Amino acid sequence: MARLRTSRATSAGGVVVSAEGDRPSLVVGMRRRGRDGVTWTLPKGTPSRGETTEETALREVAEETGLQVRITAPLPSIEYTFIQDGTRIQKTVHYFLMAPTGGDLARHDHEFEAVRWVPFSEAGALLSFQTERDLVATAESRLGPPSSGPAPREPAAASS
Repeated sequence: MARLRTSRATSAGGVVVSAEGDRPSLVVGMRRRGRDGVTWTLPKGTPSRGETTEETALREVAEETGLQVRITAPLPSIEYTFIQDGTRIQKTVHYFLMAPTGGDLARHDHEFEAVRWVPFSEAGALLSFQTERDLVATAESRLGPPSSGPAPREPAAASS
């Protein structure tokens, strides 16, 4: 059996947080993945040449969600391995806690079929990957009481 080639990949994204009253919510997106069905995931993507990790995260989140955002704090990175076209890819995704500053979920790009706000209390049951569920739990723990978290903002109307 032939040994797989190994490659490294990096992406960056964010946990975009808003509050409606005292219920913090975050933005998630839905993709259809052929035979794998539907996945709900956090926005993230690949750097363009010359971008910093932070610039990539801001751009990718804006493209995939339709929201303009600002970084409020770094979050832990996620690492995982997958096989694509005969290559084992070791991927690191750098995440940031983010707050919306404008935009509209209806303006999300084609990478997500739907984008919506989901309360933190429901995110664990919705997100498809354990690594992202764990990251969201970490993000929620860093918010603290509603008055000490990122500035509350009414979520924009959800879009599909």
